[in-house]
Amino acid sequence: MLKTTTRPGFWCECWTQRLDGRRPPALFGSFDAHSAVEANNWMATILRTISPDLDTATAQEAWTRLQGARIDTRRALLRREPWTVSITHVSTRITWTVRPALFLPLAHRQGVELPACANDFKPRTTD
Repeated sequence: MLKTTTRPGFWCECWTQRLDGRRPPALFGSFDAHSAVEANNWMATILRTISPDLDTATAQEAWTRLQGARIDTRRALLRREPWTVSITHVSTRITWTVRPALFLPLAHRQGVELPACANDFKPRTTD
């Protein structure tokens, strides 16, 4: 009998959206965090990554929101509550979200016989 166990964690996303409405929101990055601390640190890392491209006022606003509310954020995540923060840079809204999640383990393929058809696939080569 296969025993399935879940692992609690957080699903983190960073979305960008043009404010003119001409394009749908786009996923900038995502991360599966194992703990509230790891989720909180992921957001700070993404901010450090994009902050050189933000104007000074927007970068400062983002740091103030992420750092100033860090204790409240950590408390919410420890209670397994979702958390979101957004900033606007020129005509783009950037939104970070963290949601509690249960992660399933991936199937372990070592020592497992693959079906016969798995060996039938031969990639095409172009000359």
